[in-house]
Amino acid sequence: MKFKTVNELTDYLYHLPRLHEKSDLTYVKRVLKALGQPQDQVKCCHITGTNGKGSTAYYLSNLLQKAGQQTGLFVSPFIVRFNERIQLNGQAIADEELLEAANRVEEAVDRLRESDPGFALVTFEYEVAMAFDYFARKKCDYAVIEVGIGAEHDKTNVITPAVSLITTIGMDHEQIIGPTLADIAREKSGIIKPGVPVVLGDIPPEVQGIIEDKIRRDASPASWLGRDFQVQVQADGCQLLLGSKEYRLPAWPLAEAKDAAMALAAFSSLPLALSRQQAEAALVQTTVPGRYQLLVKGGKSFLLDGAHNVQAGQQLLPYARRLARERGGRLLVLAAMMKDKDLSDFLALFTEEAVTLTSLPYPRAAKQADFPAWARERFAYEGDLKQALDQLAGRAADRDLVLVTGSFYLVSAALQLLQAGE
Repeated sequence: MKFKTVNELTDYLYHLPRLHEKSDLTYVKRVLKALGQPQDQVKCCHITGTNGKGSTAYYLSNLLQKAGQQTGLFVSPFIVRFNERIQLNGQAIADEELLEAANRVEEAVDRLRESDPGFALVTFEYEVAMAFDYFARKKCDYAVIEVGIGAEHDKTNVITPAVSLITTIGMDHEQIIGPTLADIAREKSGIIKPGVPVVLGDIPPEVQGIIEDKIRRDASPASWLGRDFQVQVQADGCQLLLGSKEYRLPAWPLAEAKDAAMALAAFSSLPLALSRQQAEAALVQTTVPGRYQLLVKGGKSFLLDGAHNVQAGQQLLPYARRLARERGGRLLVLAAMMKDKDLSDFLALFTEEAVTLTSLPYPRAAKQADFPAWARERFAYEGDLKQALDQLAGRAADRDLVLVTGSFYLVSAALQLLQAGE
C-alpha cells in the first residue's frame, strides 16, 4: 500500500505533471480499463461551463438525493479539504476510502507499467480515476461529474452520460482551449453526445450556431434557458418556469437562480420525479461552498465567492453591492488572483469599491508585480493574506460587508483563517 495518509496522497498528486505533451484521453482511458471500466457502471450527469458548473452540480446532486438516488458528486476545486472533491450523498469521501481508491489506482498504474514502463498519469487523471472507481464500488445510481477544463479534451469526457449540461460560455482558460470564444464553444460542445439530452444556459448569440450544429449532428434533445425554461427574479423571490410547472425560490442572485434552473431542467430529463415542494426544498437546502457564501465572524460580515473571470465578476458585483446597500454600509473588497487570469479586466469591474490586493503561497498566484500598473496605483496591497484579512476586518464597520473574491484558492484560505478556533 503506497499511501497511508491523505497528506501523503495530496503531496504526491500535487507533484505530478498537470498536462501530457499531447492533450488526449489515451492515458485516462487506459487506467480506467485497468480498473474495470468503473465509469460505465454508473449513470452520469456531465456538466461544463465557464461559470456556474459547480453550483449547478451541487443543485443537481441534491435533487437526485431528494429523489432517493444514491448520488456521487465530483467537483473542483475543494474549499477546505481535498476530500470535498469526491462526495457521496452530500458527504465528502472518508479518509480511509479516499486512500483505498488512490491505492487501487496506483496498483492499476503499476500493472500498466509492466508492459509500458513510461506510463504515467497527470494530477487530474488520477483524481478522475479515483472518483469513478469510488462511485462504482458504492453502487451509485447517479454521479454528477463536473469537468476540469473545457469538455471535449477534458479527462472526464470518457462517459456517455444520461444528460449533458453547458451552463455558460465565456472567456476563460483561453491559453488552453481558446484563444477565441468560438474555439471555447467548440471545445465545450464536446460534452454533447449522440441522442443524449443536453441542457443549455447562457450561450452568447455569436456562438449559439456552433452549439446548434453539434446538437443537430448528434440528434440530441436540447433544452435552452430562455427558450424552453425561464428564470424571473423579482424583489421578493425567484420564479423558475419549466414547462407547465412553476417553482418559487428566495431572492437569489440571478446567476444562482439560473444554475438552479439548469439543474432542474436536467433532472426533468431523467426518469425520476419530485413534487414541486420537494424540488423547491432540495434547491433551497443546497449549500454551494465558496459561492455567494455569507459568514459572520467577530461581528463582521463577509461574502466569499470564488469568481475569477469577468463573466463571474459581472454577476457577483451587483449582488454584493445590493447586500451592502441593504445593510446601510460600504462594500470593502479583498482580492487575490492567479496570474494566468485576466487580471486587468476583472479588477476594472471594481469602480466604486475600496480594494485590497493580496497573494497566496502558490506558484500560479499573482504577486504585486503581476498586477497591472493602474491597479497597483489605485488599490492597496498586502502580500500576507492573514494580515490583509485582519486589516480589512479592522477597517470594516458593523454594517459594512467584506467581499473576498478573485480565486477559489483565496476563498479556501480565507475560510480556513476565519473559521480557525471555532
